[in-house]
Amino acid sequence: MMRSLLTAATGMEAQQLNIDTIANNLANVNTTAFKRSKASFHDLLYQTLRAPGQSATNGTTVPSGIQIGAGTKLSSVDKMFTEGSTQVTGNEFDFMVEGSGFFHIQRADGESAYTRDGHFSKDNTGRLVTFDGFPVLPEIVIPPNGQNFHVGSDGTVTVKVGGETQEIGQLTLTDFVNPTGLVSLGGNYYAPSRGSGEPMVSTPGQNGVGRIAQSQLESSNVNIVEEMVNMITGQRAYEVNSKVITTGDQILQATNNIR
Repeated sequence: MMRSLLTAATGMEAQQLNIDTIANNLANVNTTAFKRSKASFHDLLYQTLRAPGQSATNGTTVPSGIQIGAGTKLSSVDKMFTEGSTQVTGNEFDFMVEGSGFFHIQRADGESAYTRDGHFSKDNTGRLVTFDGFPVLPEIVIPPNGQNFHVGSDGTVTVKVGGETQEIGQLTLTDFVNPTGLVSLGGNYYAPSRGSGEPMVSTPGQNGVGRIAQSQLESSNVNIVEEMVNMITGQRAYEVNSKVITTGDQILQATNNIR
């Protein structure tokens, strides 16, 4: 079988995965704090028919060899943690991280998760929770008679009780050495892995983490124009690889018809 058929097949498979990644980006263009993904590829092993630098005659070497590639393969799908645009909501329980960092969440199974989505609310006990009902850590409990809920840029949480301002907690932010190594759990949640490094908890505005902006949300960082261009490029690359297979098939047919 012609090598080009298998090589082109790897190209078609790679572009299919590329389109799948782009489709997920576009599907989440309006998802709060969504981070776009970028597919990367690398070439496969080469069949070396003649090694570069191989001796040709006595005292001479070949300046370039003969190496035939076997195609391409997906190497990684990386999350791009660039900051999305600001969306002012006016809701006192909406928060945006201006800079790096994640909110710490405790899931129903007791495990920790991290999110950039600061669309929170108050449950029936007064706790600050996510839209799934997961509490934000450190736990913030708003008194039943608390008013004028306010979170400063440094994470200080205050309310007015009986006309007096009281500090009821401190929001922190968690950062990672390599956020790209986080495991996506869905629902805008991430879990740490060996690739991300250990979570580093800091007060907002310190140790390189961002600040907290109340009554604002972070929009998705998906650029529709860029994704559309990438989709067209991927589609054309898929078509070109399919034409290589068609051409290889025609060559095999011509060879088969030789009498």
